[in-house]
Amino acid sequence: MTDTPYEHLTPEIILDAIEILGYRTNGTLTALNSYENRVYQVGVEEDEPIIAKFYRPDRWTDECIREEHDFTQELLDNEIPCVAPLPIGGQTLFHVAGAEFRFALFPRRAGRPPNIEDRDVLSVMGRAVARIHSTGGARHFAHRPSLTPERLGHESRAFLLSSDFIPTELFDAYESITNHLLQRIDSAFENQPAGVRIHGDCHLGNLLWRYDAPNFVDFDDTQTGPPIQDLWMLLSGDREDQESILSDLLEAYSMFCSLDSRTIVLIEPLRTLRMIHHAAWIGRRWNDPAFPLAFPWFNGIKYWSDHVLSLREQLAILDEPPLSV
Repeated sequence: MTDTPYEHLTPEIILDAIEILGYRTNGTLTALNSYENRVYQVGVEEDEPIIAKFYRPDRWTDECIREEHDFTQELLDNEIPCVAPLPIGGQTLFHVAGAEFRFALFPRRAGRPPNIEDRDVLSVMGRAVARIHSTGGARHFAHRPSLTPERLGHESRAFLLSSDFIPTELFDAYESITNHLLQRIDSAFENQPAGVRIHGDCHLGNLLWRYDAPNFVDFDDTQTGPPIQDLWMLLSGDREDQESILSDLLEAYSMFCSLDSRTIVLIEPLRTLRMIHHAAWIGRRWNDPAFPLAFPWFNGIKYWSDHVLSLREQLAILDEPPLSV
């Protein structure tokens, strides 16, 4: 991958690539909030705008991306509200002629984050996530990755320890605390049931509430993993609040799918893995000019001091009993 992977992705290249597929664009191009990929709203003459997603070069293979597309279409075929890519000539993944970029087109969907303080909304959410997992359990990914402590935790830690991002005075503290955390996390993942196809990044920003239902967007991180991964990011507040939200979600979830109660113990390990992986993700993308602009505090001592403190707090939380529902 080049140091600046999107350096040559110009508006002209974007619009030309879309027009080759048969769309008559009106020249309007609006960049949407996305760091990993580049996502644009593109105006179309005498029609609704469309969304163009240009995948980060060298991150996923074509086979991985097509599995993402196939999964979302499978969900849509089962009347599960999600945003699937638009097929053109029987294809959903396209290559820019003479360039390294791959892209897909999506219908534009408007919406707002769901109000998870509303128990009725939680019930709808629980049923919708359960239906995703019920469909996800029907087949297996052949090319997409699996959610494991090794990939998200150990590899991320190794990258950061070999980088220059961690301040010298905090290096030993980070090395020690992550070592203890990953020992606990590895233990928590032992003897867990096999995973299924999941959304993988089911936070509120990837849920568009419209017509009294959630529309699931951005399956870029879809993978094989524990179903609880798609539920824990909907939890908020103190322990009592989280237990109440989880209970409401699981009551509705159980109407369409059965959640193995053993996986509830993974909630805090999964949260910890996300914290470790997120720091490494920023570091791995630092040569992309968008990242220093978006995360200017990343290579400062305050960020790493706060990060180590948060990881220490997670170590204490991992010693507590799992949430009770």
